[in-house]
Amino acid sequence: MSRQSHLSPRGPAAIGPYSHAVWSGSELFCSGQTPIDPTTGQLIAGDVGAQTHRVFDNLQAVLEDAGLSMDDVVKCNVYLTDMADFAAMNAAYAERFSAPYPARTTVAVAGLPLGARVEIECLARRAG
Repeated sequence: MSRQSHLSPRGPAAIGPYSHAVWSGSELFCSGQTPIDPTTGQLIAGDVGAQTHRVFDNLQAVLEDAGLSMDDVVKCNVYLTDMADFAAMNAAYAERFSAPYPARTTVAVAGLPLGARVEIECLARRAG
């Protein structure tokens, strides 16, 4: 099966050779999003809570432009540059999903593009 790329007109421009997401059958594999403001192309200012909300705004735009919603997300991978930010990220995360929550993995990483404190990727599935 060949890759079926999905580019969101509302998502931030890719800062490398990748697609916002790729369809594989009924599954949409979303690339990691960082807290980049799509209108300026710049990393937003603010704490990890604000950055997490911007990341989810970006992911939501990609999902909606593919005909999906946050309710279609089945798995998230969260990358933090400091595990001390876990509680703030978790609070923002809890505001963006409702039960039953997607599966999730959270790991600490040495660094993220443009100095971001958080990056999140997800897998969503089209119902049916």
